[in-house]
Amino acid sequence: MTHKLSKITLAMLSATALYIPSVVNAQETTAEVEASDDYEVIQVSGIRSSLTSALLEKRESINLIEVIEAEDIGKLPDQNLAEVLENVTGIQITRTAGVGTGVQIRGSNSNNVLINGVQTVGAGTGRGGISFEDVSASIIAGVEVAKASDAKTIEGSVGGTVNLRTIRPLELSEQLINVRVQGEDSSLTTDGIQPRFSAVYGNNWDTDSGKFGFVFSGSLTKQESSSFRPRVDRDGSLVENCDAVVVRDGEVEDVASRPVCQDFDFLGIQFLNQEYENFEYETTNISTTFEYAPNDNMKFFVDLLLTDQERRQDSTRVQGSGVSSVLNQNLPTEFETVNYGSLDGVELGSIQAAVRGTIEPDLAKDDDDPNLRFSSDTGARITDTSLVRIGGEWQGDNLFASFEISSASSDTTNPNLSTTLNFINPNAPLDGLDDDGNITSDTSNDNAVPFIYDLTGGALTFGINFDSPFAPTVAELLDPNNVVLDQVDVGRNETNNSLDALRADFTYYLEESPVTSVDFGFRVSKRDSTFNQITDRIGGFSKMVDSPSGSLFSELLVEGPSNFGDADGRELAMRNFIIIDPDLAFNNPDFVLETLESALIAHDSSPDLSSLSPSSSAFFSISEETQALYAQANFEFDYVVGNIGVRHLKTTVDSTGNTITDAGDTLTTISGDYSFTLPKLNLVVTPHDDVVLRLGWGQDIRRPDFSDLNTSVSFPANINQSVSIGNPGLEPQEITTLDISAEWYFAEAAVVSIGYFDKEIGNLFVSTLDSALRDSNGFFTTTDTTCASGGIYNPVAEGDDFLAPLGVTGACVDKQTQINDPATTTQTGIEMAVQYDLSSFEDDLGWASGFGFMANYTIQEYKGGSTVNSSAGRGTDIFNAINGIYNDADFESVTAVQGLLDFSENAYNVTAYYEKFGLSARLRYTWREAFRTDDTAGGASRNSTLGFPVYTHDRGQLNASVSYDVNEQLNLGVEAVNLNKAGVTQSCVNEGAILCFQGLADRRITFGASYRF
Repeated sequence: MTHKLSKITLAMLSATALYIPSVVNAQETTAEVEASDDYEVIQVSGIRSSLTSALLEKRESINLIEVIEAEDIGKLPDQNLAEVLENVTGIQITRTAGVGTGVQIRGSNSNNVLINGVQTVGAGTGRGGISFEDVSASIIAGVEVAKASDAKTIEGSVGGTVNLRTIRPLELSEQLINVRVQGEDSSLTTDGIQPRFSAVYGNNWDTDSGKFGFVFSGSLTKQESSSFRPRVDRDGSLVENCDAVVVRDGEVEDVASRPVCQDFDFLGIQFLNQEYENFEYETTNISTTFEYAPNDNMKFFVDLLLTDQERRQDSTRVQGSGVSSVLNQNLPTEFETVNYGSLDGVELGSIQAAVRGTIEPDLAKDDDDPNLRFSSDTGARITDTSLVRIGGEWQGDNLFASFEISSASSDTTNPNLSTTLNFINPNAPLDGLDDDGNITSDTSNDNAVPFIYDLTGGALTFGINFDSPFAPTVAELLDPNNVVLDQVDVGRNETNNSLDALRADFTYYLEESPVTSVDFGFRVSKRDSTFNQITDRIGGFSKMVDSPSGSLFSELLVEGPSNFGDADGRELAMRNFIIIDPDLAFNNPDFVLETLESALIAHDSSPDLSSLSPSSSAFFSISEETQALYAQANFEFDYVVGNIGVRHLKTTVDSTGNTITDAGDTLTTISGDYSFTLPKLNLVVTPHDDVVLRLGWGQDIRRPDFSDLNTSVSFPANINQSVSIGNPGLEPQEITTLDISAEWYFAEAAVVSIGYFDKEIGNLFVSTLDSALRDSNGFFTTTDTTCASGGIYNPVAEGDDFLAPLGVTGACVDKQTQINDPATTTQTGIEMAVQYDLSSFEDDLGWASGFGFMANYTIQEYKGGSTVNSSAGRGTDIFNAINGIYNDADFESVTAVQGLLDFSENAYNVTAYYEKFGLSARLRYTWREAFRTDDTAGGASRNSTLGFPVYTHDRGQLNASVSYDVNEQLNLGVEAVNLNKAGVTQSCVNEGAILCFQGLADRRITFGASYRF
């Protein structure tokens, strides 16, 4: 915009000494600051400077954008980039063990991540780009979120485009050398303080040959985060009332088979799982930029970004399995009324559910259930990412031209060595013994353990019932002689992604015309994604004759974590157990595997040993080529500026996978192409010097994730894991977005804004679940390869308590796939924000003038869609029983339109800060309303959540930071994340229905110092 700037804007320009980079997809503009007698130049730094700089950039942009500037080198408002973005209006995030990993912009996970305007690739098979945990916030100078795009914007985003910006060396006014050292402590981890180090050097030089500039920044970050995630399943646990005539497959069940039945239906306990989720991150980032300007009209640049990220998981699971086998032998001591609410306007009704009681073995009913298992999930994601950008710019009298080539790549391996041990309770008999009490080929490798549970007060607490005559002692629980090896999962999956692109952009300037300039250009790109599944499973044993004793590999065994109560002070938990040392499994997997295989050989002369090789049924390679052209007219007259343009693209896709038949494997390539023409319009009206009105309208597409286009089929050995089927016929989503907003800049560094957005999405990607048949105990029952009753035949499925007695593998299991919803969906919302500080009242308020605040609120709504989720078999049992229907021939399934996952209708963010006398403090509270998700504890599937996504309840988190400038060079600071130790509560089917999962998160404290030379 070239209209005359108001005094407030002039003050904003002078209030910051930070460079404001040009918006990647906006027109370059200039503004002359006109001095006047009543205009005071104010020099500030820190929080206020960064907020002022960001606000000015937002104000001067043609597009609707949100900007966050670092208040100093390496000092964005949060340590994690996802958590940085949570400051932005309309953005919510999801966390893994308390660390921000996923970002939803206006309720959508489908967003693009750029670095300096270059599209990036991620570690997995998704489309969004580099993961936020892979890039340290310390090397990023600013973050820009474009909610309304123009014709120049790279296509592929539903919610918005996130551009991470690094320091540009030619914009430095002086030499830059900054070093920062920190340590972080997590309240739930046991490895102590984790170090962080970052440094940056930058400078530029004027020479006879032109101006040279160079910036190098790097960081090394170690972080550990933990959360406790208890899971209690009460699906598959229906006990019908004593008067009910229960008919299954035409057979009337004898009421004597449910001796604990009452005069009402109730839900008992199906499964118990205590998960300790622990992640360790080690991230190295290097970013360097070289710029050369031979004259004022020409510039060349080279950007290089390297990341090396190791995300290690060493989680544990303690499981009470086979609980449903004695469902009808254990009467809960206390019930609660569960109201399942409504789905799609249909009231589901209420039922009684167990909340307190014990689960005692009944040897006459089942002499090896319920049983106790200890799992150690030791996996990792090791990712090397590189991004190279080379280009130049030239400014002529009427023509501006820029050219760049870029190459992004990401190579990921997923080493995994996860183990499960079965506990053999010395106080309960084994089954299948001979007359002399010796183990036979029929003896199961688990036996009965008593449990106690208390689900009152909104907490899922459970443990071993030590008052039972069957109860093991603590010493027995920790004795290697009382565990046997159940299974070992070994893997080293590989994912390779690359994206090479070439683009050229031109601007032709017009004089004495409402159309001030015309932009045009092209971009060609080639993107590849290849996945190899390299896994194997040893065991899945069900018999003692196959299962080596822990005494044969006791050097690998350590006590599991015992601090499960640290998050919420719970007394009832499973604290005494042993697992295979996760540190050893990660650091020396060959030794662990050799030791376990030696134990197998010592136990059995012909054991099952590992054999790692790529799976032909899981391999895929997808290549995608895109050509894009755009043209855009930029106009300005009176108080109106804007642009109108169009982007046309054509994409060709080749999807290669294996077609597997009895004759063998054959590589098959399915090819396709599509074209789209995407119009864009952006208008900015300034009816008053300090009021900005905006309108944005445009169309975009979102391509399917590569894994969803996979033509191969991967069959997991775990029978309870659904089989995912790719769909190469998936079409891109088509998005039409309308934005209307008003901004009032009523004071220096102050604004009040309100905006409305409307998104119509066609071909929405939705997940469908085809459930396989299960019996009343929740076991898969069909081994017929046709799977006429539902699901898909998995030839390697094993580990289910139904198959184990049969001694076979292969069963019909749940099938999950992605499809396009044929109906259009709509998202609408209102975004409101306010920002203000008291700095202009210094004469009146003195020290109190250092206070300021920011707040934003987003309310959004989702409508439409036609693809439905249907109740799983267990859910159908429950919902029909609520309506008095007990004959499965009369059952009706419950259905509900799937809609959007991870979508909160309401969210807000409030930040208060103080900055004066070298002291800088910030307090931020973030809240988001309940949302539906598939992110559950302990690997739960849709089948164990009654066929529907779960509801994550409302959650608010408090963060804080304080720093002090000791002098102009040295700064000391401390930051706290999740001061209120807010956890996660999840209900099945609807918010406030039956409590299924919890996440008890940690509190993280980071302290350190930075020195600027």
